[in-house]
Amino acid sequence: MSDGKIALITGGSRGIGRNTVLCLAKRGVRSIFTYNASRTESDNVAALAADTGALAVALQLDISDTASFDGFAGKVRDALTRMDAVRFDYLVNNAGTSSNSSLETITEAEMDGLYNVHFKGPLFLTQVLLPLINDGGRIVNISSGLARFAMPNRIGYGPIKAAVESLSRNMALELAPRRITVNVVAPGPIATDFSGGIVRDNAEVNKMVAGHTALGRAGLPEDVGPVIAGLLSDDFGWVNAQRIEVSGGMHI
Repeated sequence: MSDGKIALITGGSRGIGRNTVLCLAKRGVRSIFTYNASRTESDNVAALAADTGALAVALQLDISDTASFDGFAGKVRDALTRMDAVRFDYLVNNAGTSSNSSLETITEAEMDGLYNVHFKGPLFLTQVLLPLINDGGRIVNISSGLARFAMPNRIGYGPIKAAVESLSRNMALELAPRRITVNVVAPGPIATDFSGGIVRDNAEVNKMVAGHTALGRAGLPEDVGPVIAGLLSDDFGWVNAQRIEVSGGMHI
């Protein structure tokens, strides 16, 4: 898969993003990945990738701060120079935040935050990075099973992820002349520290998720990272503008 390929993954220091970086490293793909706060966690990911022989460079990024994107692009250029490259091949818009609010409790500020992180951030980061993406490249945007089915206290998160799916189809159409495909991976509930670790650490919630999932358990990062890595490969070069749900068959 590699042939000197380079990926950029946002939110690559934890959870699904972390597993994606490591899956790509095992396939010989070098990475530039972002972290928001924890340099320690990102250094650990870079070290694990290096153990497989693949360079992974960590850069700090607040995906909600669009004013920082031009400066971030400059840092990406510097990282590419370290890799003896001028462009990269794969972009994974993964960084995200959770929301546990209902219709009665969600605030305008919280909704604005979800919009900035999950929609506006990926849109304008992709725009800024387009000159650095090789023609024939791949983009994977991360959605959620909650864009398809509803659950309590997800009044903001589910709809904003549905918007990400529409954005992805429009990206796919506009980037087709450059042969850049754009697809969506929509995980179900995953046992990570996301949303305060509620699926991983709350036995009641974990059991509820398992009970609504055909395969009988909550998902793990190891269930999702390989799917993202696979979609980036040449094997899926004719798959475009598609939504792949990775939920073990939740709410079929």
